[in-house]
This record gives sequence, structure tokens and C-alpha cells, in this order.
Amino acid sequence: MNFHVLTLFPEMIENGMRTSITGRAMEKGILTLHTVNIRDFAFNKHQKVDDYTYGGGAGMLMQAEPVYLAWASVAEKIEKQPRVIYLTPQGRTFRQDMARELAQEENLVFLCGHYEGIDERVLEEIVTDPVSIGDYVLTGGELPAMVMMDAISRMVPGVLNNQESGETESFSGNLLEYPQYSRPEEWHGKKVPEVLLSGHHGNVDKWRREQSILRTAKWRPDLLKGAELSGKEWNYVHQLKKKWKETQEKNENL
Repeated sequence: MNFHVLTLFPEMIENGMRTSITGRAMEKGILTLHTVNIRDFAFNKHQKVDDYTYGGGAGMLMQAEPVYLAWASVAEKIEKQPRVIYLTPQGRTFRQDMARELAQEENLVFLCGHYEGIDERVLEEIVTDPVSIGDYVLTGGELPAMVMMDAISRMVPGVLNNQESGETESFSGNLLEYPQYSRPEEWHGKKVPEVLLSGHHGNVDKWRREQSILRTAKWRPDLLKGAELSGKEWNYVHQLKKKWKETQEKNENL
């Protein structure tokens, strides 16, 4: 997987990505990171890349030409036109299934805007995927780009020491991950659930499945719509919701 990032702050991307799991994957050659400073394509005395917006309004807008030239410097090195992800609150919300899909690509280009955004004309010409990481506004696209690259990297074979962990953790099958425990067996008076100490793998798997469903129903019930649950498991969800509702009504009457 080759990541190419068009940005005004390449050092921010480099410092963030060349650490931990993604950093090790780059050392092994599983991932590559190529940052392109958009200012390098602003051919004026002060490498200015922004200007006032037509029609008035607050703030400055990144100009089309430096962004286009930065993109062209990457595109000409890649045989086929790459997918270009523009980080914007107006884009499609980034989810785990998108991370899995994008991990199949050989090259991904991330375009990081700043100021009040980027001239619409260049976005129309080069962007294939406008993407948002959530319904809020950040200073620039660098942090969202790193969030996406981290999530996508975990889906690339060989990046994780145990590839299974990339598929069985939160959001796999539209369920949140079950709780996990390590040594000691008792901490602050809280004990590890007995089933995890039993050595019975079937019971452990059953308990983990139940806990994933419970957590999802409690914290992210919206995810259950896309989860593949058996009739018995749906009945479990309905019982949980009924129990929580009764508890809430009881507390309200106290």
C-alpha cells in the first residue's frame, strides 16, 4: 500500500505516521508514505497558496493551481489514475467497511485542505472520494488523513503481527468488540470472568459473542441493523432492551 499525502504540513504527517504499527510496517516495506508539500508548487516569491474568495466571505481559500500541480506530480508517477480522497465534513462518513475497501488499492492520495477549503474547480477535476471522519470541523485535513491511513493500514496483510486481530475487533460484523482481561486475575476487587479461566474454548466464544451483542445494544444500537444475528440472539437483544427500560422507569419513579 502506497500512501501519498498532499498537504501544507508534511512534517505533521511524517511524524504521526512513522511511529508504532504503521512505522514498523513502513520499515518492512509493507507500507510507503510519500508526502507532497503543496507550497512547493506555488511559484511566487512567498510560496503563497491561498487568496480571497470571489463573492466575499470570511477567510482565505486554497488556490486551484498549486493543488493541481501537486496532484499531477504524484499522478504522473502512477500508471493508472489513483483514488484521491479529499478530507471534508461534506464527504461520505468514514467507516470500517470503507477502510477494508480502500485497503485493496495499491495507491491512495489524500488531499488535505486548510483555511476555508480549496477552490471547487480543482476538486471537481481530481477528487474521486470526498470523505469525512465525523460531523465536526477541524483546522485542516491532516488529522483526518492520519486517522484514515491508520485504519486502512490495519486491513493491509502483514501490517499487524496477528492478522486476525484486524478482523475480529470492534465493528467486525457490525458488532463492538467484547471486553478483554489480562493478569492479575483480581484487581481492585474485580475478578476476571470465570468463563475466561475455564479453558473451554466453546464457552469462551459464546460468552464473547454475547458480550459483543450486549455492548453494541447498549452503546451503538444503530449498528445492530447491519449485524447478522440469529433469532435467539435477536431475542436476547429484545430482553436486554426490556430490562434496561424497566430499570430506567424504576429509577425515574424513585
